[in-house]
Amino acid sequence: MVQEQFKVAEVQVSYKPDYNINERPRISSSQQMYNLIKQQWDLGRINFLEEFKVVLLNRSNRVLGVVDVSMGGVSGTYVDPKVVFAIALKGNASSIILTHNHPSGSLRPSESDIKLTKRLVECGKLLDIVVFDHLIISENTYFSFADEGMM
Repeated sequence: MVQEQFKVAEVQVSYKPDYNINERPRISSSQQMYNLIKQQWDLGRINFLEEFKVVLLNRSNRVLGVVDVSMGGVSGTYVDPKVVFAIALKGNASSIILTHNHPSGSLRPSESDIKLTKRLVECGKLLDIVVFDHLIISENTYFSFADEGMM
């Protein structure tokens, strides 16, 4: 006979979005993504502080949300892969798009940008969460890792 004190607790999971998913934008290009993410940025700080945001997508590439991951200084910010994927898992994302700015205005990815992107792509594979793209944005334009064949 199993004693009550040794019963294993069970986790109950439910997912109750407070929005109609069909009203959310569907992302099908880097230009669309740039237009959406630019609205989420404080353009008064885009040339001052480096910020990193993650866009969560469902299987139909509809936007589930945009989450601020980190804010740094004028020359960089730290991004923890555990935090990125904790956000993606909690948000029930099937895929994500990475976005950040360079306060210098340069759209050219740094070595650390390239390494981070590769690392996050590999982490995503383990969790079956696709990293579709990584955008480096400025006030007027953007660089897409996917468009440049760097994913």
